[in-house]
Amino acid sequence: MHNSLTPAQTREMLNAVSQRIVNSVDLLTTVDQAIGDGDHGVGMRRGFAAVLEQMETQPETVEATFKAAGTAIMAKAGGAAGAVFGTLFRSGSAAFAGRGNLDAEGLAGFLQQGLKAVEGRGGSRPGMKTMLDALAPAASVAAATCQQGLPATARAAAAAAIAGVEATKSMIATTGKARTLGERSLGHPDPGAVSMSLILQAMLDYIAA
Repeated sequence: MHNSLTPAQTREMLNAVSQRIVNSVDLLTTVDQAIGDGDHGVGMRRGFAAVLEQMETQPETVEATFKAAGTAIMAKAGGAAGAVFGTLFRSGSAAFAGRGNLDAEGLAGFLQQGLKAVEGRGGSRPGMKTMLDALAPAASVAAATCQQGLPATARAAAAAAIAGVEATKSMIATTGKARTLGERSLGHPDPGAVSMSLILQAMLDYIAA
């Protein structure tokens, strides 16, 4: 169990996160086929495969590591997923400025700053059946639990994201390709929220190991 991560451990964690997304391509494709055009899984796999390559350059700080990941996602994932998840990592990386290691406060700040940036970029808000419905509750509970240490913060964030995914099933999509389905999007989780949950669960698995 890790109470903080060095830059080298942060790279290892993001490698684990990226591998989780790459390995989940079929799941994400299936989820997206229900309410979208089915390309979310392929785009996410492409983006996070690029993160795996980027981590081989061994960025020197936690901030640089997250920023490099975001740049890779933005460049390679394509579409809305590339813009949204690239923005999350690039903008959220600023929370680690001046921090030698990744700690609970840094993780909470990453989620909060990433949330603010994603909202600003796309104009979406929680409740619109997007990845924000997993990210927003995760950011909220991370801020509330960060005094309890990194494992507790990561665990709370991952659990909140899972609950957020479940909540998207009862939402009608009002943005993105799924908005054309109207009430037919009911009963299905949002693919971006599923991806957000996978990312946080993979972070937790590394931190808690």
